[in-house]
Amino acid sequence: MGPADVFRNPQAIFCLFEPPENANESPFDLTLATSGSDFSVMGMHFKLGLYEHQSAGAIEGLMDVLGANPAMLDSVDQVERVRITIYEPAFSIIGDPAKRDPRTRQSADHSMIYIIATLIRKAIQTRQVGWRELMLVPDDYNDDSLFDPITRQLMSRVEFVHGGPSYDEKYPDGIPTTLEITHRQLGTCSSGLVMYPAGHARNRNADLAGLLEAKCRRLAEYGVRDADALIERCSNLETKTPTQIQQLYDFQLNDN
Repeated sequence: MGPADVFRNPQAIFCLFEPPENANESPFDLTLATSGSDFSVMGMHFKLGLYEHQSAGAIEGLMDVLGANPAMLDSVDQVERVRITIYEPAFSIIGDPAKRDPRTRQSADHSMIYIIATLIRKAIQTRQVGWRELMLVPDDYNDDSLFDPITRQLMSRVEFVHGGPSYDEKYPDGIPTTLEITHRQLGTCSSGLVMYPAGHARNRNADLAGLLEAKCRRLAEYGVRDADALIERCSNLETKTPTQIQQLYDFQLNDN
């Protein structure tokens, strides 16, 4: 319904989440400023790889569980069940039953079940755990990955649950999620409640700068011959000369 702007259009996401009291009004006040320190960007969530951002809580939970229980990396057959408890609207969006069988990149990167199953497969195959080590990139959504038999096997064991009001009320302050893995030898291991995963503005534990640089490098390698040179070229712009700024995008692309 247009051409109303995104703050007053009744079909806009803001108005769907928080319907305005009066028609043609924004559901909340907009405060514009040119000074101060409370800027919206400071409350953003940076995605550390390619995934729907609301799955970050489950990814963090998975890293915690696997990191605390390295024996889970021994065999995929020992993983009996993965249970993810989450809030609305994530439960309806990335836990949509239609996304239990994603067959395109577009559906897979919005499928919580596919994302978590892929990460478990990668962890077991590489025997590594961590945001940097398991970072999801375009190759994780190609046809080989999409229909990988181990990933599909794991997807069938993932259970997605709505946590109810106690989870719903904690969003959007955080990304309230609990991930549990039932293992044949170790029993049920839980992440506990995850609120602020790596990349979230309120997370204070992760090496955000390092993870974002790793993401930039991993993705840039798909398109340019020298990703390190590109990152160096685009870093510390305030120190660049006018000539360096003029040549900022003068770099070689990959032939493929």
